[in-house]
Amino acid sequence: MGALLRGLLRNDIEINMNKRIQIYLDTSVINFLFADDAPENKAVTIELFDNFIKTGIYETYISDFVIDEIEQTTNEEKRKKLIGVTQTYSLEFVELNNEKEIQELAQQYMEAKIIPEKKYMDALHVAVAVTKQIPYLVSWNYKHLANINKEQQIRIINMRNHYLSEFRIITPLELIYYAG
Repeated sequence: MGALLRGLLRNDIEINMNKRIQIYLDTSVINFLFADDAPENKAVTIELFDNFIKTGIYETYISDFVIDEIEQTTNEEKRKKLIGVTQTYSLEFVELNNEKEIQELAQQYMEAKIIPEKKYMDALHVAVAVTKQIPYLVSWNYKHLANINKEQQIRIINMRNHYLSEFRIITPLELIYYAG
């Protein structure tokens, strides 16, 4: 390998090492800030928000779909708390200027029976992260999202649609061990 190419690769690696990791939060993560029935997950979620999101270690995104889900919360007090989280922390909104593309990809996940039709919002969260090239979707939803089997099936659909960027579905637990 030539010296020029080695230098370019080394510079690229250094640039990437200094870039903040982009993450997209689904609604379950915000919900777990108030999950008294799951104290371990709640504690991890609080640590993620207070020590990593608030401090800007991660470039953290949500979308209007997260807000739509929060607005469906029937308990008004809880709904206000959840909305408050989106305003208190440095959560950036993904611009949904490709909604048709997002909906079509989400539909493919459901047609392939990767995500059940009644979990359309979950499919939309995946499609947002994939189409916007946000490499990590963060979720506490093990059944429909955060498990290796679903991730592999989603990767296949993504590849068929020429979405080749890195994409993982992870839990908040995987984000709180940071050696920065």
